[in-house]
Formats: sequence, structure tokens, C-alpha cells
Amino acid sequence: MNSNAFFLWEKAGKTALTLPGVHERTAYGTLAFYVAKKLFARLKEDGQTLVVYNNERDVWIESNSDTFFFTDHYKNYPLLLVDLKTVSRKDLEQLIITSWKIRAPKKLLLQFTQ
Repeated sequence: MNSNAFFLWEKAGKTALTLPGVHERTAYGTLAFYVAKKLFARLKEDGQTLVVYNNERDVWIESNSDTFFFTDHYKNYPLLLVDLKTVSRKDLEQLIITSWKIRAPKKLLLQFTQ
């Protein structure tokens, strides 16, 4: 991983690693965040795009299609691609928390306070 990719990954980790039950490991050969053995965010192979679960993908894309998008590969999945170079810290935090909430078990959701 190049230094820029590492910096971008650290940007995402500042939020993800504060959430209950989160741990870091790999998925599909890239760094990823898991909650209760469920993947909820991962760095794409390009080192600058984050993949997150999101049920409002179209809303995000309409708000800023340069930062939020998906490819044909993700068309039939509730996943959103996020350009880590251009996403605001506030949006990134919201997207990571939302993705975690989609994947976290109820027990961990009850531990979450915001």
C-alpha cells in the first residue's frame, strides 16, 4: 500500500475503530473493517476508494457524483463507492456509521451512542 492510500485508510479508520465491536483485517486483498465477522467497509484495490453499505445510494450520488458512485459490479448490491480524496470528513463519518449500523448485530447497536 502506498503512503497516500495508507493516509486515506487512516482517515476512514478514525471513525470506524471507535464503533463497538469493530476490528480491522483484509477482504479481497485489501484492508477492511468488520463488525461481528461481517464486512462493513473496505478499501478498493485502487487505494483511494472506500466501499460501504448504504441503502440511500442514489441520494448520495445525486448530491455529489464526483465523490459518490458505483460500478456495474455493485449494481445489484446496497453498496456505495466513496472517493476518499474528495469526501468531507463529516460525510465520511456518516457513511461509515451508517454502514456499521446496517451490518452490526442488535446487541452492538444497543451499545452505540451518538
